[in-house]
Amino acid sequence: MRFLDDVHPAWDLTYDDVFMVPRRSAVASRYDVDLSTTDGTGTTIPLVVANMTAISGRRMAETVARRGGLSVIPQDIPLDVVAEVTAWVKQRHPVFETPITLGPDATVSEALALLPKRAHRALVVVAGGRPVGVVTDADCSGVDRFSQLRDVMTSDIVTVSEDLEPRAAFDVLAGTRHRLAPVVASDGRLVGVMTRTGALRSTIYPPALDDSGRLRVAAAIGVNGDVALKAKTLVEAGADCLVVDTAHGHQERMIEALTAVRAAAPDVPVAAGNVVAAEGVRDLVDAGADIIKVGVGPGAMCTTRMMTGVGRPQFSAVLECAREAASTGRHVWADGGVRHPRDVALALAAGASQVMVGSWFAGTYESPGDLRTDADGRQYKESFGMASARAVANRTSADTAFDRARKGLYEEGISSSRMYLDPARPGVEDLIDLICSGVRSACTYAGATTLAELADRAVVGVQSASGYSEGKPLPAGW
Repeated sequence: MRFLDDVHPAWDLTYDDVFMVPRRSAVASRYDVDLSTTDGTGTTIPLVVANMTAISGRRMAETVARRGGLSVIPQDIPLDVVAEVTAWVKQRHPVFETPITLGPDATVSEALALLPKRAHRALVVVAGGRPVGVVTDADCSGVDRFSQLRDVMTSDIVTVSEDLEPRAAFDVLAGTRHRLAPVVASDGRLVGVMTRTGALRSTIYPPALDDSGRLRVAAAIGVNGDVALKAKTLVEAGADCLVVDTAHGHQERMIEALTAVRAAAPDVPVAAGNVVAAEGVRDLVDAGADIIKVGVGPGAMCTTRMMTGVGRPQFSAVLECAREAASTGRHVWADGGVRHPRDVALALAAGASQVMVGSWFAGTYESPGDLRTDADGRQYKESFGMASARAVANRTSADTAFDRARKGLYEEGISSSRMYLDPARPGVEDLIDLICSGVRSACTYAGATTLAELADRAVVGVQSASGYSEGKPLPAGW
């Protein structure tokens, strides 16, 4: 990447401060762009779900890995639970969605409690292991909540075989005018669900798979306690990447923890952070990190900069850290501060191998929180920062009351924020479509067919606040 007219500004820049200049390009289609990464994590799109309790859980991990990304299971979850979640994700099918199932005798009330757990908002009614019907929101509307599903389900269903290719499955669904279909084995047993859009996405996004053909998942480790034992346990449970994580990554405790994790897990990629300057990158690389997490304070739930004055504008932080990491053969993840697809493209242009997304994904069906509805009928989920009082309370539940009270006096994050679901894009896959579409288009403008070429060919200029405002669409006319 170079700056327009080779003029490097004397001040640090956020994503809003910069823009990419179009270049002569021979890339005719966005589908000619390869979004796979080369940082050793095996992802096929450059998106990592941040290790935040309100965002990254089993459903998020399964769904994102199926589309080529990676989710990091948070460090404040007990090890045995993380191991169970990791094993569950590894057992999911790389193409079919995991169905929600109930028996014919189950009630509409039970169905309504489960329907929001999938973006397609449908469950399969199963008898003897075989699908006999499908229940959606529409089937449950206006009926008694104690009605049995056998009386409200749609029994006119179409099934697809588990060995049917996604394109052929799409054609079946389109031809029969069905939105989704249970996927069955040769003996008729239910093995998954395929939606029309899911079949289409499966032709675009190669899943992120390990060497055994299973979905990939990462796990985070804090810097306290027996980090070597935690690392060994997580690797044995199947974690494909370890993330050693603390808000201030350029500290002695991080270096000690990272050294121990590297020794305990020599065969998996290890990410560590967060830092914002080349010096921090060098020290973490020397301690054994393959990937450096970059970002202090840009996240939507983070109050660090307002509380402490510490941090750095994210674009400049990523640019400097990525160049330092590249000089040692390592990589960086841009962690935080992305609110539009353009921000992701700019982070990749600055040299990041992947971009971590947190709050943007909180308001989706796949995030772990309960789906709630406000007084105006808008659906939302609650999100909170990992240094907030709420997160600290969860993390210190085993401490004495006195120690918990002491730690609870200090917080650097929002404890509760409503993340509203976008009615047009309520699922994380919808947001992945949006982001990847923007990144692919950015690559075509730069004349790049890979992310490495984007980082090499990108020309970036600096703009005023009015220049940024000019680029925004007008949703309601003049």
